[in-house]
Amino acid sequence: MALKRIILIFILFTGVFVACSDVLAQKVQRVVLDAGHGGHDPGAVGKFSKEKDITLAIALKTGELIKQNLKDVEVIYTRKTDVFVELFRRAKIANEAKADLFISIHCNANKSTSPYGSETYVMGLHRTEANLAVAQLENASILLEEDYHVQYEGFDPRSPEGYIFFSMLQNAYLDQGLELASRVQGHFRDHVKLHDRGVKQAGFLVLYKTTMPSVLIEAGFISNAQEEKLLASENGQNKIAQAIYRAVRDYKNTIEKTPLSRYEPAVESPDPDPDTTDADEKSAAATGTEIGAASAADNLPVFKVQFLMSDTRLRDDAPELKGVPDAGYYRHQGMFKYTAGNVRTEMEAQQIKTALQRRGYRDAFVIAFLNGERISMDEARRMIKN
Repeated sequence: MALKRIILIFILFTGVFVACSDVLAQKVQRVVLDAGHGGHDPGAVGKFSKEKDITLAIALKTGELIKQNLKDVEVIYTRKTDVFVELFRRAKIANEAKADLFISIHCNANKSTSPYGSETYVMGLHRTEANLAVAQLENASILLEEDYHVQYEGFDPRSPEGYIFFSMLQNAYLDQGLELASRVQGHFRDHVKLHDRGVKQAGFLVLYKTTMPSVLIEAGFISNAQEEKLLASENGQNKIAQAIYRAVRDYKNTIEKTPLSRYEPAVESPDPDPDTTDADEKSAAATGTEIGAASAADNLPVFKVQFLMSDTRLRDDAPELKGVPDAGYYRHQGMFKYTAGNVRTEMEAQQIKTALQRRGYRDAFVIAFLNGERISMDEARRMIKN
């Protein structure tokens, strides 16, 4: 079993590295909506409702909105009725469909009736006990599957030690998952008026085998009396579905190179995990962008093109960096993100991006830095305009 685990990790690491230059999809043409739980798995149970019913209603409503308003997008459901679908099969459905997005919809629950609000997860190592508890709750569905020990390589969702495995996994689509998750949270906060509990990471089995940007949404707490009413009501489900649809629409507009004037920056998580912004990573980010760095004495931003991502640092003479102008890197959430160029105008950066795309890095995109720290493109544009 240990040998199989090591082989699996090796494959996953290799897959991350190989997929790095292919991370951002150019189009969102196929979205998989995954209604959590179902059939003999009710999920979390409130005073008068079940998670499986709420998630199915929201998924179906979201799908209809996408089909009505995004005519070029195909919607695929992992379930359209009250049936049980194994977690591994949900990811398989998305992979075989060659989906561009995977969205798993859930309701949160807690032993206490006090917690409330929404949170959206991407695949990663849990950084708090609370995140671990949410992952354990959702992963417990595999206990209802036959031969789950075989299917999930002996993983026990009840054992905290088992989640050490997830600390060794990196998602090649992390940036894109974070982008979508941030937009979901922003629309939940602004349009549904749900308390924003932030974008988080944890080890969800339903996410770790997907080969596209994927998020798991906890739309609210079914264990909270007020939120259960919202989640179980037709009006509340409509609002939540509209928020998810808007997030998909905005994400699609962004990655499909919508004119810059229509670009909306992702909403930052109001309560980030402290580990993701520690001094070490900030130092690493600054160091990584020193290669070919332009002078920042005038306190103006510089533009770069992100074209590659790896879980390990590449050698300076690595073939992937050969011929790349002003190659550099910065670190974010444990990944080394490689950039090209270090120019003063966005137009120059766009030219570098075009050259990289011709070279094969078709998913390259422009980013901005100020004094070694990454900033949003909108902020960079405002600074230059002023």
